[in-house]
This record gives sequence, C-alpha cells and structure tokens, in this order.
Amino acid sequence: MGAGLMKTELAGLTCPARGKVRDIYEAEQGLIIVATDRISAFDVVMDDPIPGKGILLTRMSRFWFEKTADIVKNHVISCSVDDFPAPFHRYRTVLEGRSMLVARAEPLPVECVVRGYLGGSGWKDYRQTGVVSGVALPAGLVESARLSEPIFTPSTKAERGQHDLPISRREMEDIVGMAMTERVVDMSMNIYLRAQKIAGQAGIIIADTKMEFGLVDGELILIDELLTPDSSRFWPKDEYAEGRPQRSFDKQFLRDYLLSLEWDMTPPPPRLPEEIVIRTKERYEEALKRLTGATRGMSSP
Repeated sequence: MGAGLMKTELAGLTCPARGKVRDIYEAEQGLIIVATDRISAFDVVMDDPIPGKGILLTRMSRFWFEKTADIVKNHVISCSVDDFPAPFHRYRTVLEGRSMLVARAEPLPVECVVRGYLGGSGWKDYRQTGVVSGVALPAGLVESARLSEPIFTPSTKAERGQHDLPISRREMEDIVGMAMTERVVDMSMNIYLRAQKIAGQAGIIIADTKMEFGLVDGELILIDELLTPDSSRFWPKDEYAEGRPQRSFDKQFLRDYLLSLEWDMTPPPPRLPEEIVIRTKERYEEALKRLTGATRGMSSP
C-alpha cells in the first residue's frame, strides 16, 4: 500500500488553505480544490492517511454532481488538469484524478444534513431526548429505523479542530434567513430522494448525508463534496435490519474503532493500525464500485 497524500506542497503557488481533507488553491478562474488522503473523525484529522481516498472522493462527487445537476447547479468548472491555469500543469501527477477547478463561492455558514434513517448522532440524540435537531420523532423507534419521511437536521459549520453542533431549522433561519432556509431544505430533500433511488438500485441505502451550499453572484449552488463515504452513511441494502448497527461502506468503521479506545476525541488523534487503514479503504472502494461500476477507484499516488 502506498504512503498516501497527506498534503500538497506545490512550489511557486500560494500556500493553500487546508480543510480537514482538501487543500484549496487560488486560481484566476476560481479555486483549485485538491482532495488529499487525509481522513477525519469526530472533527479531528487523523495523522494517518487512507491511501487513494482523495481519488475516490473526487470520482464519487463528480458522479453525484452530474446526477443532480438538473436539481441545482454545482461549483464544478472542470476536473481536467488541462483546463487548470498553466502553473498547475507541472503538478499533473499530483493533481490528476483528485482535483477540481471550481467556482469561487461564498459558503453558507451551515451544514445541511438529511436523514432517512436513525443512525449516528441522530440516534444518540433521539435516545436522550426523542428529538433530532429540533425535529420531534415518534416514540419507540429503534436504532437504524427507517423514518416515515426524511428529515432536515442542520448543524453549525465548525472550524478545523472544532466540533459541528446540531441546530434547529428555526436557528438556521436566524443565521441565513427564512427564504434561504426554505430553498436549501427543498434542494437538499430533492437531492437526497434522487440519490436514495439511484443508490437503492445499486444495493445501497443512504442512511444520511451532509451537503454544503454557497452563493455565486447571488445564485445558490452546491459546493464542496457530495454524497461521498466521508459525508454520508452507506449501508448494504441486502443486510439491512432495524434495531442494530449496520455494516457500512463509509468511515463509520473508523469511528467505531476510535470509540473502542480511551480517546477523548480531541487532538492529538491516536495512530491508526494498518489493518484499520486497509479495512477503511476497502469500504470506500466498495461504495464506489457499487454506485458507479468502477473497479479501480483508489490507486495510490
């Protein structure tokens, strides 16, 4: 297994902004976003990469951006290095397959989460209060239960190293306004329902997913990534059963491992054994293969 790309260092170009996973460079036409092989859990970036993960994230996001372009415009201008500004061409071997030229947008300061099933932090909140991000749910639901209809459960957009915090729809309205909230909720629901149908045909349940939106000249568009194993819970449809945790094709496997340790979910993170890295990689590869038919999505850089 390759070492994985933890960060990019493109000499002669402005030092990038670094998110949890992506390095972002300024370009004349917009931004160059590079998906590294970093992985985060509980909003903490691990010190060990998942080799080739950035290639998968890019391919998966491209797939979903294309499948949902009629619902809402997205920020992708090109995924071909040939279309990038000339100074980036000499770094083709680093950028190929894991980068996008995107429009420069003003991100909305909220994370937009849609849940069709009761898992993860949603299940934890429901057990404690019966409410998820201000949405009251029926009594008696069990872990992994399918909800009668998807719910929108926004959260704050935390800085790197900080934790996203769930908020209610009313709190989101206070942040971005009622009209913008209504538009975002409508688009998010339509994207989730479209994706759930497509994934279902590939034998995958999308339990929940997180989206981000931004404004370009006042136009609302999708930004960042879309429906990847980093931002979603993917469950095998043929193994699904209510009342228990599900096997998943996402980073829940990594989260479960970390929860088994005596770690307080703050930096520094624990080191990841090779077996955990390999098995996490395999889950991401399975998601790509099932959804897109690709058999090679994560070749190591």
